Amino acid sequence: MPKQLHVNLFEMNCVSHIVHGLWVHPENNRHRFNDLDYWTELAQLLEYGTFDGVFLADVVGTYDQFRDGPETALREGMQIPSNDPLLVIPAMAAVTRNLGFGATFSTTYEPPFAFARRMSTLDHLTKGRVGWNIVTSYLPNAARNFGHDTEVTHDHRYEIADEYLDVLYKLWEGSWDDDAVIQDRERRVYTDPSKVRYIDHVGAHFKVAGPHLCQPSRQRTPVLFQATGSAAGIEFAGRHAEVVFTGGATTQAVRDNIQAMRQKAIAHDRDPAGLKFIVMAGIIVGRTDAEVSAKLDSYRTLMSVEASLAHAQSAVDLPAYAHDELIGNLISRQVKGWQSLKRYRPEQTVGEVLAEYRDYNRERFFVASTPTVVADEIEKWLDVDGIDGINLRQYLSFETARDFIELVIPELRRRGRFRESYNDGETLRERLFGVGQARLPNDHFGARYRDPAALRAPAIPLRFPAVL
Repeated sequence: MPKQLHVNLFEMNCVSHIVHGLWVHPENNRHRFNDLDYWTELAQLLEYGTFDGVFLADVVGTYDQFRDGPETALREGMQIPSNDPLLVIPAMAAVTRNLGFGATFSTTYEPPFAFARRMSTLDHLTKGRVGWNIVTSYLPNAARNFGHDTEVTHDHRYEIADEYLDVLYKLWEGSWDDDAVIQDRERRVYTDPSKVRYIDHVGAHFKVAGPHLCQPSRQRTPVLFQATGSAAGIEFAGRHAEVVFTGGATTQAVRDNIQAMRQKAIAHDRDPAGLKFIVMAGIIVGRTDAEVSAKLDSYRTLMSVEASLAHAQSAVDLPAYAHDELIGNLISRQVKGWQSLKRYRPEQTVGEVLAEYRDYNRERFFVASTPTVVADEIEKWLDVDGIDGINLRQYLSFETARDFIELVIPELRRRGRFRESYNDGETLRERLFGVGQARLPNDHFGARYRDPAALRAPAIPLRFPAVL
């Protein structure tokens, strides 16, 4: 059987997520993000298209490094205003039966006990269709929002995250036995107290007594997503992640990233097949080449370079310089923020760099064409690059998803590359890894806490090569 594609729609509860400026397009619905109807309509469309799920990004700060303030982000609607991603999931779950949901939440600034209850609640309400995108937060403004003067250093954030997961596993996997809830009306016993326990976690960053407040949900631990590429992040993924959001500038780079994380999984005594890999993909499809060109032109015309620079936290205000100015000259003059210009070639002009922000073709996983060509490219991503799925980048809501459903999925199905239908009632983890695999696999680190004795065992901190 050929490998089938997993597809999530890449979303964020805001106006402008990752394709900036297009909220002004007359056919875009981004301005409706505050309306519950937006999310229920989107969920029903994705369920009709048999998408794996909707993947909800999030940040807990604003992008305020470009031009030394948040004004550009605010003016452009660039990830501000934005709302909590977790709160739209129950509404989408209520109008669907099978669509999955991945939500982003940071381990750095909010305590694990409350988050454990929120995720268990979502797993109950969705009947096991929820996943968690583990992030550690990187915006300086996010740190200031939670009482820090500066960012927590990168690798230290991963040390905190490792203990955070340890607490969550103890709550999700170890605090309640599978048969703790008996619902015995005659004896008036809902839960057998002997089968629920404190976790009494005491660590370097957290002290949590427990017990978990929620009874066991279908998955207990939600599907664990992670985006990473750093040494510390790869080490963390080897222990914890089930689905890794990755990438690479070339096919070999993508394959090397995948292999590095599979090797880390093996080092943590896990089956490397227990990891799936997804990338962000831009797909613009039309029935004819002329239709595709028209879409590309309309998107490029409205694309906001300034919002993109704000998103990139650019320390240099490139639009303030002449377009024929060489990047090398700006570096030699040590203009404000010049160190960040080293990512570009010295012989490039300012105009050429700004043009790159309008050029969708610079993305590694991008295709704009008719359905057969798009499907050809996706097959290469699956078979040559070795990925398992994509987070579909949105240009217009709901046109991007609708085009993919109407034009690309039928072609992928003809090739055996996409499901014909859902397996009704499966959990999100079963969709990714197979029927009967609703729970963390036994070789996963978190599964150790199914043994109550492990709750009292000494912690096994993750060792990060980057900090040793």
